[in-house]
Amino acid sequence: MTWQWIAEQDPRWDQDKAAALGDLPPTLFGLGHPEVGRPLGDAWWRVEDGGGSPIGYGRLDDTWGDAEILIIAAPAARGSGVGVFVLENLEREAAARQLNYVYNVVPTRHPYGESVRSWLTSRGFTATEVGELRKKVASGAAPGGA
Repeated sequence: MTWQWIAEQDPRWDQDKAAALGDLPPTLFGLGHPEVGRPLGDAWWRVEDGGGSPIGYGRLDDTWGDAEILIIAAPAARGSGVGVFVLENLEREAAARQLNYVYNVVPTRHPYGESVRSWLTSRGFTATEVGELRKKVASGAAPGGA
């Protein structure tokens, strides 16, 4: 598999992002009710397969030395490793920004919440008292790795 990690220079809501969420509403992830073409805050990347089709997205929202992350794998790509690919690249991006931790808050109403929490925990994230799943960023990682 050849996947590409591509920084979105002017991230906007589009049909590809909506399709990647599948049956999950954008409101679940704090994205509100976005309209196509609406600018998105934070840093976004997309993962494209060998044919140039988007199969996943990563978002990094860095504040106060830490970064909240969002990992999206398109329904057809789930189970293929694209989520791990997104996570590893987000960790590299966070390290390049000299951030301390990456974290995720799995919404209580997420239909797959328990499996998402388990997936993150199996990749080194630990739960905090405020409901975050947090992981220390490894220092010295280079961004944009494949």
